[in-house]
Amino acid sequence: MNYNYRYRLRPSDTLEAQLAWTVDTCRQVYNHFLHRLNRTDDTSAYSEQKRLPSLKKWWNDLKHVHSKVLQKAVQRLYDNLSTLRGRKDNGYRVGTLTWKAPDEYRSFTYSQSGFKLKNTSGRTKLWLSKLGEIPLTLHRDLPDDADIKTVTVKQEPTGKWYAILGVETPDDLPEKPEKSEKCVGIDVGILTYAHDTDGTAVESLDLSDERERLERAQRNLSRKEHGSANWEKQRRVVAERHAELKNKRRDFLHKLSNYYAREYDLVAVEDLDAKGLVELPGNSRNRAGAAWGTFLRMLEYKCKREGTHFVAVNPRGTTKECASCGVSTEKPLWVREHSCPACGFEAGRDANAAWNILSRGITKRLGAGYSESTPVETALPVDTLVSAKRVVETGSPTLKERTA
Repeated sequence: MNYNYRYRLRPSDTLEAQLAWTVDTCRQVYNHFLHRLNRTDDTSAYSEQKRLPSLKKWWNDLKHVHSKVLQKAVQRLYDNLSTLRGRKDNGYRVGTLTWKAPDEYRSFTYSQSGFKLKNTSGRTKLWLSKLGEIPLTLHRDLPDDADIKTVTVKQEPTGKWYAILGVETPDDLPEKPEKSEKCVGIDVGILTYAHDTDGTAVESLDLSDERERLERAQRNLSRKEHGSANWEKQRRVVAERHAELKNKRRDFLHKLSNYYAREYDLVAVEDLDAKGLVELPGNSRNRAGAAWGTFLRMLEYKCKREGTHFVAVNPRGTTKECASCGVSTEKPLWVREHSCPACGFEAGRDANAAWNILSRGITKRLGAGYSESTPVETALPVDTLVSAKRVVETGSPTLKERTA
């Protein structure tokens, strides 16, 4: 399997200037080949990469950039072109590729060679060809059997530098159980982020304070003269506020998805069109902030890593359909309780949806559903509400005590 590990780089002022120069040189290479693409027919990434050695004869700066880095800059152009054509084929209205401005191109990539992790005087450093050794914060170890395939060096809008190591591990994944004993269905929402069939509901992360600080920083930025030193300083503050929001949200999603992937044999979720939901009118900010798509992607790859069955089911009707008898009942959004007029089954709205998701997931994965009595006897209104702040990472002492 392939994973990305992200580490903070701690370059000196001299190394930071070299990194910035390398990024800008790669940007110019990208723009150069985009110019050729717009004026030359029948070009490809491979044919254009073969022109790089002759290009170095008159473009002397390219001699100070590793050859693989230059090749990846050209490959990046044609990857963007392929993505653009794919969106056009799927019915989207797209434009054309445009030149990259300095603030639009922030990274470069080594592949296969030109990099190495070193331990120098007890401190881990990343050696990059043509650049040298750069200290980094190795806050978590790489897997023992990991093979580093790529290294991407990126500068965030905050000005901080990061290294993203693309590693490959052997495909000796744990076998998925043939008979899933611990199964769970998860219904995601806004006020209650996740409600599962075990009767546990996790509150959505409260980021109101972070959003307020971001809005205040944005107002201050609007008062600065664009391009001035004070404007650049405040722009960094705004970027820091954005990063704070993003990091807290991703931390919450990583821990929550990790818990479900490790604690259950089968996890059933709705196959949501997260992007389509955000584009719907009304409450789009909260739907975007919920990041359901990110959560489901994290949950899927972690289930694969842990040997857990991951099943995405059709979300249509999971809220309206009764988990006991299957009769559909119209329920406006403000109705938070399910009460079936046909069989009398009562449960929380989210609890009923979670049971429907689990039933569909088991039917889809194992070819078997629940007996008629199961939902009525076990699906109960929510009695366990967990704050988002209490979501802990699987494996911690707190979680072991709670699940013992």
